[in-house]
Amino acid sequence: MLLVQIKENESIDKALKRFKKKFEKTGVLKELRSRSAFEKKSVKRRQQVIHASYVQKMREGEEL
Repeated sequence: MLLVQIKENESIDKALKRFKKKFEKTGVLKELRSRSAFEKKSVKRRQQVIHASYVQKMREGEEL
């Protein structure tokens, strides 16, 4: 359970923004979406390899 302490004279919008940021960091929605449909291990592994190659290309582009 996430708790966000509202500071004195803090607007609800700012507190809600902090709550959303904390909630996103927990990864609950990401896990929920991944569990919504079964995914074979081979498909999951293929996606990991594709993502890793993408990240590697991005990092190589930064170095240049």
